[in-house]
Amino acid sequence: MSGPHKPRFRAIVLGVSMGGVEALQRVLPALPAEFPLPLLVVIHISPGSGDSLARLLDSMSALRVKEADEGELPQPGAVYLAPAGYHLLVERDGRLALSADAPVSFARPSVDVLFESAAACYGSALAGVVLTGAGADGADGLARIAQLGGYTIVQDPADALMDLMPRAALARLAGQASGTPNAIATLARLPLLLQRLAVMEVA
Repeated sequence: MSGPHKPRFRAIVLGVSMGGVEALQRVLPALPAEFPLPLLVVIHISPGSGDSLARLLDSMSALRVKEADEGELPQPGAVYLAPAGYHLLVERDGRLALSADAPVSFARPSVDVLFESAAACYGSALAGVVLTGAGADGADGLARIAQLGGYTIVQDPADALMDLMPRAALARLAGQASGTPNAIATLARLPLLLQRLAVMEVA
């Protein structure tokens, strides 16, 4: 008799900068309400922007989209955005934390901070996604996810409004044993890829 099905992944983290609002407006509404994993998102937005982006994306999506709260436990089928001006971290017990520490990679919130803390919590049960943006934020964090056996996705630079962040992530992974991400995807392909990962089981 086979045992209970065990999901391969426990969470997905996603980092995006310039062009990110448009990217999220394409990806999140394409995911079904029954999506079985939480998505944790860092997008570089100006400190005074409030929660307007979370409310906009929530109105467009079957998933619940909200700003992350301190001490919150991420739930399946929900998207948590880092609040403007705060780093978003995952604690070892899986709860979310917010930090006003100094910017990392010139950014607060920083993609690297989210990715590295989530990798420490979830290990190989984490998938990480780097999308359009300027700069190199997310490259080190995605490399850390790869080192711990997680699944790495980079937006095809040719598909990105601003290709510097995807190119930086690809260059950083090229210096590791893995050499390449698990997938290079366009925004059009990404929702289906995420849905496949979400139902994948431990071999």
